[in-house]
Amino acid sequence: MVVTFELGVEDLADTRFALSPLHETVLSLRVLRDPGLSALHLPWRRAALRAIGELGDLDAGLLLSLVAARRTVPDFLTPRPPVFAPAFEEELAAVRRTAAEVVRRDLADTHLPDPPPGPLRTALAGAGDAEVRALRDRICELLGRYWEIALRSEWPRMRLLLEADMTYRARRLAVGGARLLFADMHPFLRWNRGVLHISDMLSHHHVAAAGRGLLLIPSVFSHKPAPPLGADGAPVLAYPCRGLATLWSPPPVVDAPALAVLAPLVGAAKARLLTMLDEPLSTAELARRLRVTPSAVSQHLRVLRAAGLLVRARDGRQVLYRRTALGDRLAGGGG
Repeated sequence: MVVTFELGVEDLADTRFALSPLHETVLSLRVLRDPGLSALHLPWRRAALRAIGELGDLDAGLLLSLVAARRTVPDFLTPRPPVFAPAFEEELAAVRRTAAEVVRRDLADTHLPDPPPGPLRTALAGAGDAEVRALRDRICELLGRYWEIALRSEWPRMRLLLEADMTYRARRLAVGGARLLFADMHPFLRWNRGVLHISDMLSHHHVAAAGRGLLLIPSVFSHKPAPPLGADGAPVLAYPCRGLATLWSPPPVVDAPALAVLAPLVGAAKARLLTMLDEPLSTAELARRLRVTPSAVSQHLRVLRAAGLLVRARDGRQVLYRRTALGDRLAGGGG
């Protein structure tokens, strides 16, 4: 089945990106429930399960019951971000304001054609609005605690990866329009004559943006494009971001003897950068690996380049840095 977004000229002009820590929190529950969903996330999953086990009193059963057998999650838990990068608490506050009838409908729609699983079925059976609101608040409380123990500390490096993807996509949109923007986003996406087709979906519906624009949300935990289950509201699309392969890898081991020699000469931060650049890397990738901001990396790169230790070259829309022959000799890579 196919979900389609019809976008006019004004909608394309209003196409924008946003980050959503709440989206990532809710979508990560799918990886907890189904370890086979993505082998790349197994290091994070092991750490998250260990943290949940140590906490002891987190109702993981209720959290995991939010994910259906077909891997869908309730729309009300992934609201449209109101700004470019809302705080997790800001998004969760919006969920707490969801009307009882919407909570009831979305929980049922998520699990169709099956009934809600045990923890939800017990809470919803014959429940009035007050009971549904209490369930909503309980879910929000659990999501808040889960975010704190499983994702808050990881969010800074996740955000670096997501922002690097947005930079790449924005450049493709600027250079080649919507066709180029969606061309390599995912095989299930196809742009044709003002309509974005999203294939291999669990429902079939058409959404006319009608001047409301399109919001794109890069996601670490989306394994494929993920529009809302319902057809109401402005078009929103979470999509898998680029560069996941090394997200959960530990920082690269830097040659200790080389660092010991270089650090007194250029400083520890610049020495670490220089020893890492035995392969061409971008500023965003260096920042992600070092778990610092791109601006901090850029300052050191400028100094190293001015000293003749690095050169930079453009690869498409990306700028890559690599060591010069002098940089190789200083870093011990020149023999």
